Amino acid sequence: MDKTNYFKIGTIVNTHGIRGELKVKAITDFAEERFAKGAVIYRKDNSGYIKENMEKARMHKGMWLITFAGVTNINDVEPFKGQDLFVSEEDRDDLEDGEYYYSEIIGCEVQDEEGEVIGTVKEIMETGANDVWIVKRASGKDALIPVIPDVVKDVNVEKQTIVIDVLEGLLD
Repeated sequence: MDKTNYFKIGTIVNTHGIRGELKVKAITDFAEERFAKGAVIYRKDNSGYIKENMEKARMHKGMWLITFAGVTNINDVEPFKGQDLFVSEEDRDDLEDGEYYYSEIIGCEVQDEEGEVIGTVKEIMETGANDVWIVKRASGKDALIPVIPDVVKDVNVEKQTIVIDVLEGLLD
């Protein structure tokens, strides 16, 4: 039985053109290296994880257009729509202190500096300047937490907790 851990890096949302290109919504900070020619990624279908070798990739209107090695026809990739793409744990790079994988942040409980629970990180939005964590609150609308040193004071991935300084207006 396969004991490898896999981490989601994107979802195939559609095909593109007739030559086997796939439109992918990426959820990784490392899309350039994940989708680089020769990189190995895994496509998950009902039978499990299927190894794919990257042939090429390019950005197009905010989405990645990727092609797997040996695939040149839309009919070959049509069944892939809706499938998620993964990288294996062995292929993940070690990060610097203060850097985290999306999979380590999503699901973390967010608290203020007094220990009051604000909610749980449900999504990460890239803005260009800095990421924004979308935090689902028990009631009311989601909170948008900018990932900047003035706000994020502590991240503990083992305990799945994040402590933030609630600046004025942040949770309004």
